[in-house]
Amino acid sequence: MGAENNGSLDLLSVFLTGIPGLEAQHGWLSIPFFIMYMIAIVGNSLIMAAVRANSALHEPMYLFLSMLAISEVGVSVSTLPTVMGILWFDAYRINFDCCLAQMFFIHTFSGMESGVLLAMSYDRFVAIYNPLRYTAILTLPRIISMGLGITLKSVALMVPLPILLKQLPYCHINILSHSYCLHSDLIQLPCADTRLNSILGLAIVLATFGLDSLLIVVSYGLILYTVMGIASGEGQRKALNTCVSHICAVLIYYVPMIGVSVMHRVAKHASPVVHTLMSSIYLFVPPVLNPIIYSVKTLPIQQGIASLFSHKKGLI
Repeated sequence: MGAENNGSLDLLSVFLTGIPGLEAQHGWLSIPFFIMYMIAIVGNSLIMAAVRANSALHEPMYLFLSMLAISEVGVSVSTLPTVMGILWFDAYRINFDCCLAQMFFIHTFSGMESGVLLAMSYDRFVAIYNPLRYTAILTLPRIISMGLGITLKSVALMVPLPILLKQLPYCHINILSHSYCLHSDLIQLPCADTRLNSILGLAIVLATFGLDSLLIVVSYGLILYTVMGIASGEGQRKALNTCVSHICAVLIYYVPMIGVSVMHRVAKHASPVVHTLMSSIYLFVPPVLNPIIYSVKTLPIQQGIASLFSHKKGLI
């Protein structure tokens, strides 16, 4: 790194952190991590392929599920190079510009995932509140517009983060506390005032995860109100059963995020291993569990994935 006249450093690379205290076990730890990545990438890719190939799955619910799968593959692919690089090759160093790019993609795809979960809650509300006009309200052009809107919102919110970080001088020890680059980590490195970065980061969190989670709660409040108006108990159970997979996806996404926030405040003196694992759960767990949940709970998805393999078998 080259020194500047003002005593700060021009940051060319940063050092990531593996799992503290378990460096000697990285080889063994790479096995479950690699399996999780394969489940996440292959599982979500199968869902996308099934929805694309099967015309019976060209319905709003499954199109939104395909969008969720895209965002989860994006999160997994964004973290995979550095996580597996550390576990396999002890590759702790990463170019600063590559680190900024990784941070951008992780946060962008995470924001997209939150936005898609909100869109899916609206989908469930429309399906239960007005089933006769469900496909008339959620038309293909409208679904595409919602998907593009979610993507553009996430990209537009995250673009300023690496640009602002790039302008700052760096003179601290350039070691991050995770095996991937996050904005909350990177703003600890500059030796200049980072209040603007912190305020912007908080505003983005509130505009994405905060607002989305609030609107999801509102959507389910309206869904429960609608379900309670259904006369038969069987009708109520059927209506709520269509929401089970989505509720699981929401809980899997937001509960670890809340847990990490609580851990940072009430368990500051816990083992570094605990903090590292808790911070990783919300990035690793949803992409792994969601394809499993939707494949188990949703019969059309099971049939769509099965048809992919039966079609390939027929071609052999």
